[in-house]
Amino acid sequence: MDTKNVIAAISLSAAVIILYGLFFAPTPPDPKQIQVEKNTITETTDAPSLDKNEQFSKISREEAMAEEDRILFENDDIKGSISLTGGSIDDLTFKKYTETLNGKDNVVLLNPKKVKNGYYVETGWATNNKNIDIPNSKTIWKIEGNNKLSPNSPIKLSWTNDQNIKFEKNISIDNQYLFTVNQSIINNSGKTYNFYPYGQIIRNQAPEVTNFYILHEGLLGVFDDQLIEQDYKDIEEKKYSVNAETGWLGITDKYWITSLIPEKNKKFRTDFDYKNKFRANFIETNAIEVGANETKSNKIKIIIAAKEVSVIDGYAESQDISKYDLAIDWGWFYFIVKPLFFAIDYFFKLTGNFGIAIILITICIRIAFFPLANYSFRSMAKMKVLQPEMTRLKELHKEDKMKLQQEMMALYKKEKVNPVSGCLPIFIQIPFFFAIYKMLFVTIEMRHQPFFGWIKDLSERDPTSIFNFFGLIPWDPPSFLLIGAWPVFMGVTMFLQQKLNPTPPDPIQAKIFMFFPLFLTVILAPFPSGLVIYWTINNVLTMAQQYVIMKRTTVKTV
Repeated sequence: MDTKNVIAAISLSAAVIILYGLFFAPTPPDPKQIQVEKNTITETTDAPSLDKNEQFSKISREEAMAEEDRILFENDDIKGSISLTGGSIDDLTFKKYTETLNGKDNVVLLNPKKVKNGYYVETGWATNNKNIDIPNSKTIWKIEGNNKLSPNSPIKLSWTNDQNIKFEKNISIDNQYLFTVNQSIINNSGKTYNFYPYGQIIRNQAPEVTNFYILHEGLLGVFDDQLIEQDYKDIEEKKYSVNAETGWLGITDKYWITSLIPEKNKKFRTDFDYKNKFRANFIETNAIEVGANETKSNKIKIIIAAKEVSVIDGYAESQDISKYDLAIDWGWFYFIVKPLFFAIDYFFKLTGNFGIAIILITICIRIAFFPLANYSFRSMAKMKVLQPEMTRLKELHKEDKMKLQQEMMALYKKEKVNPVSGCLPIFIQIPFFFAIYKMLFVTIEMRHQPFFGWIKDLSERDPTSIFNFFGLIPWDPPSFLLIGAWPVFMGVTMFLQQKLNPTPPDPIQAKIFMFFPLFLTVILAPFPSGLVIYWTINNVLTMAQQYVIMKRTTVKTV
């Protein structure tokens, strides 16, 4: 039974590494909401289609920016410009984030439509009346008043068609990442017309994604409180459509999100589709009737943000956006990952170092489960003390398996030993291992955060390698040979911890288990260094607790 115990522990540990992605695979959307036909929606509506198949040019970003007149915007966190051609937000840079560690180039998210990696946001009106001119992506808007958008200075754009109908966009920005577009129609004609407000996010091509099951990158939204996640490949294969009364939609990257929030209490249809470019849009399904000499308006909120937890949660609360916190992919273990982040963030504010915060939270986890681990380690210690007697019984009853099982069970009962209790520490560690990994992987707060010494980014792998003696030899090994100092520390602690466990009586199994720490060292080497630090410290604390208990445990077998 002791062999089964060790095998179970090894199997569970391996499951952490190999099957982790399966636990966090995105939840498939409700098939009832998926529309396989390109132009079908779930209820009858007169709202027009927003389909268009525009081509983009392969010109540089600078050339595309110079081709169009622009109005600049800037606040504490972002800067960029709005194109007066189409009135789209197509130029946005994050002021606090750089592309690389210690780099000087800030992260650029949005790009003009003519660029290969164009990525932009449009708002406007649609109509079924083909005799009415409405603003489109080629419309040249005029500036009325302020010529720069800032938190204390909104802007107004206007355009009037040949029917004497004036369209206005009043755009404001807060101190972080929220744009508010209040668009109006002033009908100076003598007729009544119907219009449908819409907003859309367009991305010319899919970016490089992490290809991890634990993280969703692509199109997403919450519709009537149901989270929908669609990968780029999913949308290339078929269109997704849904009607909803409440919700939001967007396109998400690992650390950034571009999202649209329709006006409240207005039914809308959302389409995720691909026609030589990716598009996430919504259009209200009930027409707004604008009579002669009448003015009607509609408000759309646009959040283009770095996915900082405080910012995302803040907008969810202040703007009353249902489940907007799910813009950060907390995964299936949301109830562990998010509280764990808040705990580590608290320790970070106390210590000023996320690495120390990870160590402190590891200690807290060990303290929380101290009694349960004690029970498990006592049982494991008794199992190790009983090994000579178990070996004697196996030799005595090697020809009678039934008798051997009976004698073994009698021994366990007499000494009050539970042979499977040694698995409890592994069961305890698995969800927290998942949670730490998930948190390090998806939260931008961990990005480019240093520890001490050579660890400059806890969200990336240990950059050193044992194959160049951790930098002493002037040679840069290939990535598959980057087995850093912290993974080596972790492997050593796993090897020492293994020595405290009962040894398998089978010599072949014993040799296999001896190489298991080396196996996990190689597997975990590419993982975030913050996770490896957590696992190493956890091993040290586990060994200390286990060693004390083993010293105090004695079993009489005669």
